[in-house]
Amino acid sequence: MLKFLARRTLTLLVTALCLTFLVFWLTNLAPNLEKIAKSEAGARISDEEVVSWLDKNGFGGPILLRYGEWLGVLPGWTYTDEDGTVRGRCIASGTDPALAPQYCGVLQGDWGYSRVFRAEVIDVVARGLGLTAKLMFWVLVVMVPGSLILGVLAGMKEGSRTDRILSTGAIVTTATPEYVSGVVFIAVFTSSAVGLKWFNGSATSAMEDATWVNFTLPVLTIALYAMGYVARMTRASMAEVMTAQYIRTARLKGVSFTQVVLRHALRNALIAPFTVIMLQIPWLLNGVVIVEALFNYKGFGWTLVEAAGNNDIELLLGVSVVSVIVVLLTQLISDVGYAYLNPRIRLA
Repeated sequence: MLKFLARRTLTLLVTALCLTFLVFWLTNLAPNLEKIAKSEAGARISDEEVVSWLDKNGFGGPILLRYGEWLGVLPGWTYTDEDGTVRGRCIASGTDPALAPQYCGVLQGDWGYSRVFRAEVIDVVARGLGLTAKLMFWVLVVMVPGSLILGVLAGMKEGSRTDRILSTGAIVTTATPEYVSGVVFIAVFTSSAVGLKWFNGSATSAMEDATWVNFTLPVLTIALYAMGYVARMTRASMAEVMTAQYIRTARLKGVSFTQVVLRHALRNALIAPFTVIMLQIPWLLNGVVIVEALFNYKGFGWTLVEAAGNNDIELLLGVSVVSVIVVLLTQLISDVGYAYLNPRIRLA
């Protein structure tokens, strides 16, 4: 298991470097850099002035060099103005350049400065990630037990009336996009025309104090969509396990149906749903953009939209780093959990 973890960790590090470099290259294309120069120095500046501004602000070097500076494995860029003032990535305003650190990248905790929010990138990302983590937590609390229970009940007796009803409901929820179900929830539970003013149509107040009234609708909107997919996967896995030979043998030996399900079938049936549930976490992190915009909840997805819409390169890179880390970590946890649930994986 240790060798497996070491190999997988090394693979994840290489994958993280490749993905972050790809995002860095895409965000630092010439048209994007030109937009930044014109938005900061003026829309009417000439091409020569654009090049000059990029050189003065550390955007003029080779892409590999600037990636190393951003990552923190190469010394940060410096530039000396005509009056002798030394500026650079690692030189804070008002500090002595001789006392500034030589390396100041992501590895050192310096993620850059957001031009849109006028704050440190790491602070902006941490705030959005914390808000979305709170939303994700309650979505998982609702989604995981609900989808597993529905899937197991449907798969225990394949082809029964219960199976048909639950499977139809799962298909309907999966086929309904979040922006449709969210609008329906707002219209039904917050509109004065219907009369069911049970919840708030805005989740802005939930950023500070989440309550049953202001946080239920966004949680249900996301949970119902993912719940149908996981429930269908659980149902298929459970139905397959219930037809296995060892299940029939246990039944012939007189083991009760409840004991067969809980002690023999359930663990093997949860292998595939466990992987699917773990893969839902990266989707929840980046796929809640529509829901956060619909309910005005300014989390991680909303931050990503603001960064992309305003061409905030440093913030885009910070968001991408967090996304890559979350995706790779959840895949590692999924692999380890899969090996635990299925010991044959370790033998292989």
